[in-house]
Amino acid sequence: MKFKKLKIQNIRSYDKAEIIFPDGNLLLSGDIGSGKTTILLATEFALFGLQPGQKGTSILKNGKDEGLVELEFEIDGKQIIVKRILKRKKTITQDSTFITIEGEEKEKPITEIKNQILNLINYPKEFTKKTNLLYRFTVYTPQEEMKQIIQENPETRLNTLRQIFGIDKYKKIKENSQILISKLREISRLKQGQILDLEILKSSIQEKKNTLKQTKNQFVSLKKEIQEISSIKTQKESELEKISEKISEKIKLENEIEKTNLLLMTKKEQLIKIENEIKQLQEIVEKVKKNFDPIEFGQILNDLDEKQELNEIKNKELIKLSLKSESLKNKLSELNALNQKILKLNTCPTCMQQVSTMHKNNIFDTTEKEINKIARDTKINQEQIKKIKNQFEESQAQISQLTKRKTELEEIKLRLKLIQNNKTKPEEFEKQKSFLEEDIKILSEQIIRLKNTILELNKFERIFEIKNKELQEIETKLRLNEIQKAQTEKEIELIQEQIKNIEIEIKEKQKIKSEVIYLNELETWISTKFFELISLVESSVMNHLRNEFSELFGRWFSILIPDAFSVKLDDNFTPIIEQQNYQLDYNFLSGGERTAVALAYRLALNQTINSILSEIKTKGLVILDEPTDGFSQTQLNKIRDVLQQLNIEQLIIVSHDQKIESFVDNVIKLKKENGISRVEG
Repeated sequence: MKFKKLKIQNIRSYDKAEIIFPDGNLLLSGDIGSGKTTILLATEFALFGLQPGQKGTSILKNGKDEGLVELEFEIDGKQIIVKRILKRKKTITQDSTFITIEGEEKEKPITEIKNQILNLINYPKEFTKKTNLLYRFTVYTPQEEMKQIIQENPETRLNTLRQIFGIDKYKKIKENSQILISKLREISRLKQGQILDLEILKSSIQEKKNTLKQTKNQFVSLKKEIQEISSIKTQKESELEKISEKISEKIKLENEIEKTNLLLMTKKEQLIKIENEIKQLQEIVEKVKKNFDPIEFGQILNDLDEKQELNEIKNKELIKLSLKSESLKNKLSELNALNQKILKLNTCPTCMQQVSTMHKNNIFDTTEKEINKIARDTKINQEQIKKIKNQFEESQAQISQLTKRKTELEEIKLRLKLIQNNKTKPEEFEKQKSFLEEDIKILSEQIIRLKNTILELNKFERIFEIKNKELQEIETKLRLNEIQKAQTEKEIELIQEQIKNIEIEIKEKQKIKSEVIYLNELETWISTKFFELISLVESSVMNHLRNEFSELFGRWFSILIPDAFSVKLDDNFTPIIEQQNYQLDYNFLSGGERTAVALAYRLALNQTINSILSEIKTKGLVILDEPTDGFSQTQLNKIRDVLQQLNIEQLIIVSHDQKIESFVDNVIKLKKENGISRVEG
């Protein structure tokens, strides 16, 4: 990874600035407070945005509402540009973020841009949710921050280095192991509570099986008893069936008596009816002869013909008068329409001359006379219609009376004719009467015989009652046994279901018991073997890293201070400084010596990280912030040796010491006037 160009606008003390980063060694030179650190903060902000706990006020210039940082860099030959915009609203926030890869620009969410950049520089995925520790300790660590890390308490420094080296997972594994052990113990206790009644269940299932055996024996006895009762019931039903046949025969005879009585009654009614008909026939003959007059019948026929002929004439006259009335009505409508038309007429349609009022009045007079005449004719016509209608209705009433009388005489005449034609009917009636009297005698004798037979069959009803009562008692006993059998069968099913459920519960508790054994074994394995293994692996990795780190730390320190001092790291990565076999306290060293310790620690840490994380893309980039603070002239000369030993693609040094300008390939000078920083060249 190499920085190519940085553009900033309204960032801290800068209004606007652009910096081109060349390859090789670059010095950002300027007095203290000239804006050198702002350039480094701007590059870090461009890559990763605001960090947790970092406020926008630390980046955006005071009094400005919007700021911009745009960083162009190169990774594996790819040209990448990241642009971030800050805006002041209620608070200062990142407003927009853009990334351009090989000329294709896209706006993306802040988190997505950060993850994409971490992916581009090939940082391990576990660092995506962490702060920029890896970048800070491999690329850019402010010198004072490095001194602070050296002076941290051992546990804090060790935890920080675990995160940087990416081996904090071992500590996390041990912490999680303790949590898992506690959880396993808790689960084991819960499961042990679940199997407390296992032996009780085993005992109860045997009791249930014994009860089931007894119940099944009871069920077999009930089944046998039911079969015996069913056999007796079948025998009783057969006996009842035979008795029922006798009773049915008696009922059949009783029905036969009822039918015979009914037939006898019918015959007697028919006899009475025949006798009445003979009498009525004689009375009708006398009455018909008395009520029918042939002279009256002929006169009615003549009168009826005359009246109908007269009505036909009146009906024709009425139709003629109705047509005349309709014609007068149409003519009256035409005259009224003509009056209305003339009233609206102003020009004659024939001669096309103006029609005068006098001419209109003459026409109105003529039509008025005709209208009056039509009215008189209409009145006369209506009176004639009314008169003829009255005559017609009167004649129609007379015709109705004559027709009614004619019908009555015709019926009498027809009846007389029928009587005269049936001279043999009285003889037939007498013959029927004789037959009916004979049938009545036979039926009466039949009823007497049937009653005698029924008396003989009455004894079977009492026998039926006794046998039926015995059958009901047997059926009741059978029904009770069937109910008991069903209850026993249900009890068997219930006990079997209980046994099945207990077996399932025992099986589940046996499984839980196996799980408890497994959990206890697992807990023992984790708390002993696994925990020891992780501790051993962590210790081995940390020892390897400490040895490598300590060797590099001593090598860099010996370049910076080659006299009687020697340095190494203890188990907590705390620097141990010795002089002539005496251990020196870091706080009692001179300012230059403390800076040398911090710089050597910084460079050793960088090389150690790049060694274990060999695939990251920031290996060729190092930023040193005020690396010579407090150095003597002799120590400053040693910086040239350090730069030669580093041998990296791009080294950026931030310093106000002008002597370093002779050690580097390129120099960019920064100056601050009236509170505004600018790039001089």
